[in-house]
Amino acid sequence: MRILVAPDKFKGSLTGVEAAEAISRGFLKVWRDAVIQIAPVADGGEGTAEALFSVRGGEWVEVEVGDPLGRRVLARYLWQADTFTAVLDMSAASGLWRLEKGERDPVRASTFGTGELILHAIQRGARHVVVGLGGSATNDGGMGMAAALGYRFLMSDGDAMEPIPANLQALQAIMPNEALRLPDFVAACDVGNPLLGPSGATRVFGAQKGADAKAMEFMEAALENLADVATERLGCDFRNEPGAGAAGGLGFGLMTFCGAKIQSGFDVVAECLGLEAAVIAADLVITGEGSLDAQTLEGKAPAGVAKLARKHGKPVIAFAGSISHAAQLHAVFDAVCPIAGGPLSIEESIRDAANLLEQSALRTARLVQLGKIL
Repeated sequence: MRILVAPDKFKGSLTGVEAAEAISRGFLKVWRDAVIQIAPVADGGEGTAEALFSVRGGEWVEVEVGDPLGRRVLARYLWQADTFTAVLDMSAASGLWRLEKGERDPVRASTFGTGELILHAIQRGARHVVVGLGGSATNDGGMGMAAALGYRFLMSDGDAMEPIPANLQALQAIMPNEALRLPDFVAACDVGNPLLGPSGATRVFGAQKGADAKAMEFMEAALENLADVATERLGCDFRNEPGAGAAGGLGFGLMTFCGAKIQSGFDVVAECLGLEAAVIAADLVITGEGSLDAQTLEGKAPAGVAKLARKHGKPVIAFAGSISHAAQLHAVFDAVCPIAGGPLSIEESIRDAANLLEQSALRTARLVQLGKIL
């Protein structure tokens, strides 16, 4: 039996690597002669760089940068010297996890720290930069990131403004950094939201970042002004492009200021991992993530793994900490397995996630052996 174990992270408890190792331990207690290949996946959100490092290796580069509120912190990106490629999760510097709940303030939060990571990679000689979009605390349309790369954002009197959303409605002009030579950029994301409107960055994701109704009205107008000025001054308008609204509009910013191409985060990771070839070689494919629900079917990594498995006629099992919309999920996966055998609190599930996942994999492996599933 050849088994491919390709889960995403179990957010808040296990990385993709840790989840894959727990599943593998459970299956090997039953299928002792199985050949297991571990290939943790990601969909462009948090964990993208980690997923690529787990298979392809590379060097972690640690840099002091600003967090969403400008405090100096250490963040890292993945450097792959053979291809002069830098892979970074924007959440490393600008993620919601950097802030306590009472600190969330998307009107003042900035992606400047993400720009500092990118600039460091460029100065190191990067020819290719992959930015995973997801988990952001920000809603600045990439303005902070661009400011770190030397763009200047000017008010009507010609003075430069602090690059935060609170100032964006006063924006009148954008001055590029003509001396900066940009490498190729890919913005990897798992959402297709535009920048503005009811399905845009602010309306869909603003509340989870701490914005109330009044703040969201303000931020929507601020991002609209940024898009209008960029159109007038830079001659490009990406506000309606799918993915422009990812990571608080950083997708828009990367397209506008860095010439980035938006790509499915899962497709980027799958290509780098050689995932399709691994699926073809496997007899059984296993995936999973912390929560399997309706959003799973909208570009999340486990659904991408399942799609490849279906394409090549391979059975696919998914594990999760919580499961909803089971009927829809069973149309995608051959089996959907909760990690807990009985009712547990979220805190208990997170605290003991590795053991719970291993035990669930053990139970599932026995059922596969008995022919009761698959």
